[in-house]
Amino acid sequence: MTEPRALSASFPAATALPSDCTCLGPPPLIAGEDAAGYDELLARIAGTLQPADMLEQIWVRDVVDLVWEIFRLRRLKSALLTQAAYEGLRKVLDQLVNGSSYALAEKWARRDRAAIKTVDEALASAGLTMEAVRARTLSARIDDVERIDRMTMVAEGRRDSILRELERHRASFAQRLRRVVPDAEDAEFKVVAPEPGDEGNP
Repeated sequence: MTEPRALSASFPAATALPSDCTCLGPPPLIAGEDAAGYDELLARIAGTLQPADMLEQIWVRDVVDLVWEIFRLRRLKSALLTQAAYEGLRKVLDQLVNGSSYALAEKWARRDRAAIKTVDEALASAGLTMEAVRARTLSARIDDVERIDRMTMVAEGRRDSILRELERHRASFAQRLRRVVPDAEDAEFKVVAPEPGDEGNP
């Protein structure tokens, strides 16, 4: 009797999973985001998980959308800290330069060469680097960063929950196969004992 094949990551795909499938809705892209990048992510994850039915296609699409959201939140946190760097710089410069640290920080943010040189010299004279500026920036925007981190953790939790649900779905199906396939094979190949007196019948 053949043991039913266990389901794994190579679970056969029933259909493709196009990003513009109307039943699943449009990709959750915002202005400026790369549609081709989303499609590549969708193709890679769908190729790895290989959804076998419509329910799994929905889960895979949810996973892709959540992974995309996680990537987006990480980019936005980085962009936020980069954009707000002048705020951290101003706090550092308050203790290093005479005059308006606000005006100097604004010129530095606009990449004014003279301002950049002045800032570099001020930091060097105090034995500081841009790490001090980044630390001050993080301190100034810590509430925003923590909110973004919490949103990222929620998205990661939802992603992991869907992947566990997908695993349970496949495990349940595999268990049903293990119960059904042996019974079907036993019924198909069962040897029927001959009736008494039939041994010599052709």
